[in-house]
Amino acid sequence: MSENIEKGRILKISILRFNPQLKGDKPKMVTYELEEAPGMTIFIALNEIREKFDSSLQFDFVCRAGICGSCGMIINGQPDLACRALTSKYPSGEITLMPLPAFELIGDLSVNTGKFMRAMSERIGSWIHDQAMDEIDLTRLEEKMEPGLADKIYELERCVECGCCISACGTKRMREEFLGAAGFMRIARFHMDPRDKRTDDDIYEIIGDDDGIFGCMSLLGCEDYCPKDLPHQTQIAYLRRKMVNLR
Repeated sequence: MSENIEKGRILKISILRFNPQLKGDKPKMVTYELEEAPGMTIFIALNEIREKFDSSLQFDFVCRAGICGSCGMIINGQPDLACRALTSKYPSGEITLMPLPAFELIGDLSVNTGKFMRAMSERIGSWIHDQAMDEIDLTRLEEKMEPGLADKIYELERCVECGCCISACGTKRMREEFLGAAGFMRIARFHMDPRDKRTDDDIYEIIGDDDGIFGCMSLLGCEDYCPKDLPHQTQIAYLRRKMVNLR
């Protein structure tokens, strides 16, 4: 007996195709049609498109579990991770994919978030600043930390640097040097850490201007589209209060 296999609906996925490394190439939208499978994500759909239609399609992925942040892209006008975005959440079956703005384009849906994140990390000094720790002493014990404080720091460490908050930021689109929510979360994390010996004045030198905390217009895009639901606005407000007192 032949089994009746219910077919999935046909998805129409339109992708911005452009390879800036290819001389003469121009941006264009290309639409691919494929059958939806149960539990299909945008990531799975993209792999199927690359296998069946065009092996030159460029997009990024590593973990496929929403941990590495590599597969960030604009899905139907909103930044999200392709590996966690189910195709079933788009009732019409029509899906438009574009690369994240505010980052250097590598090709198609692939952008260089690493270049931005490294520059951000170097700008804010994303490491524990303690002169005593610079001297190697294997007998020196790290000072104890209260579990409650450790939990608060861990909450900020959950950022996967996917770039969704940067792409959703109106200020970043207007001000190229604006640090952005990912940077504010990182600096708040170190400011909260008792092992970091930088003062409020030291932090002010990094973020106390319009390219830092005072440039934020509180549009909430960073918090609305963070895949990890991090408390961006809470931390931005915390830093702003600290910096206002130093003005």
